[in-house]
Amino acid sequence: MGTLYLMTTIVDRKIINKYLDLFRDNNLHVMFLSLGYGTAANEILDYLGLESREKAVVLSVLEETAWTGIKKQLEKKLKIDAPGGGISFIIPLSSIGGKKTLQFLLESKDYKKEEESTLKNTTHELIVVIAEQGYTELIMNAAREAGAYGGTVIHAKGTGMEAAEKFMGVSLAAEKEILMIVTKTEQKNHIMQAIMKKAGLDSKAKSIAFSLPVTATAGLRLIED
Repeated sequence: MGTLYLMTTIVDRKIINKYLDLFRDNNLHVMFLSLGYGTAANEILDYLGLESREKAVVLSVLEETAWTGIKKQLEKKLKIDAPGGGISFIIPLSSIGGKKTLQFLLESKDYKKEEESTLKNTTHELIVVIAEQGYTELIMNAAREAGAYGGTVIHAKGTGMEAAEKFMGVSLAAEKEILMIVTKTEQKNHIMQAIMKKAGLDSKAKSIAFSLPVTATAGLRLIED
């Protein structure tokens, strides 16, 4: 088993179903879909032959071995590396908010835990919390009590969670809120534990949480001071 990664795929909204189908064909079912808007200038869009800036953003957790196979298919089957095709990239996870969260994200697949992070000695971490809609305040209150300063919320839709729901014995709403919190590395575990304790999978918020290493920051001087 390899390192766990957060895979982010950004493509034109009109063709997103082709990508979702490819992911499902590779046994990647737990995904979070959000809508975005491209920022390319009109002349660049014209050059690439694109009609719209509307984008779909798909987030999912997978192992390194799975990414190798999916990457080849994205390039060969869907031509993602062609002009205007889109982009897909992976970021190593540094930690997961509990065994149940890990089982949910990987749909109970066997996984052997390795070292906590492939990027060491980072001073900050990005905590990502995915929860049912309407529980942002509950999550942020728990995070602030543990030392967090604030967060940013993105609305998304969960897809393909039927298999994951079976072993959990619960029904999860499709509409999700993704909360992103940047914090100091030494505070990360305390904040994640507080969130999972008060708003975890056993609560109404049904939150899952994981963290990503942050290699550099700007705009956090007042917090550091």
